[in-house]
Amino acid sequence: MKPSLFFVLSAVLCFALVSALSAQQATPPKHVEVPTIEARSIDVSTIDGVMKAFYEVISGPVGQPRQWSRDRTLYIPDIRFVAMSEDKDGKAKAHVVTHQQFVDMADPQMVKEGFYETELNRVTQSFGHIAHVFSTYETRAKAGGPVSGRGINSVGLFYDGKRWWIASVCWDDERPDNPILPDYLPKQ
Repeated sequence: MKPSLFFVLSAVLCFALVSALSAQQATPPKHVEVPTIEARSIDVSTIDGVMKAFYEVISGPVGQPRQWSRDRTLYIPDIRFVAMSEDKDGKAKAHVVTHQQFVDMADPQMVKEGFYETELNRVTQSFGHIAHVFSTYETRAKAGGPVSGRGINSVGLFYDGKRWWIASVCWDDERPDNPILPDYLPKQ
């Protein structure tokens, strides 16, 4: 069975994190510069806008650079991404990276292989100026191609009176022992 692109990206991310945190690397990963730009009002004025942009910026065909500078405008300055996985014994592992570390690790594979992540369903809870989104996704190597993986992005946001900011992002992949529950899938 061919592993899903998302599984491969998660494995690459995990390997890169372990390598970076252990002994000094002989050759550091290629650094993909993320310039600073102003956020698009349409991207940050609503939760819908933020989530639409969240998926658009990383999706694209083979050879197309991702929209990392636009992506950067969605997050607080010191955002950390947390990718969950399991070790060979089934023990949970959290892989924590900065935005730049994620870009440096994910960009080469996404551009080389193509990567599309789309939202299937969203469960949003809010209180005052904060919100939490459980966003169920599926991944593909090319638009309209076969699904290579599914999972849930857990996104914490806040509204500062002018715009929405993503304060945290965690995700976990669907696995045989970790199926997506019906509450997080589109209603039939």
